[in-house]
Amino acid sequence: EKHCAGCHINGGNIIRRGKNLKKRAMIRNGYGEVENISQIIRQGKGAMSAFADRLSEEEVSAIAGYVHQKAEAGW
Repeated sequence: EKHCAGCHINGGNIIRRGKNLKKRAMIRNGYGEVENISQIIRQGKGAMSAFADRLSEEEVSAIAGYVHQKAEAGW
């Protein structure tokens, strides 16, 4: 909630509508798999901050798994 929900509340994206965390958009944008989600969490992209220096690999994996699971369930 502290870092992600500000822009991605309920899987949406208040900055760029088409770059949300809904399953269809994630697949279209190349983030349909947990490893791809982990990569963007670590490296960031555009306005999205990178978290490799603040999160452990276990934390990155847990967040990526959560995002993937929520996208599969439709948020």
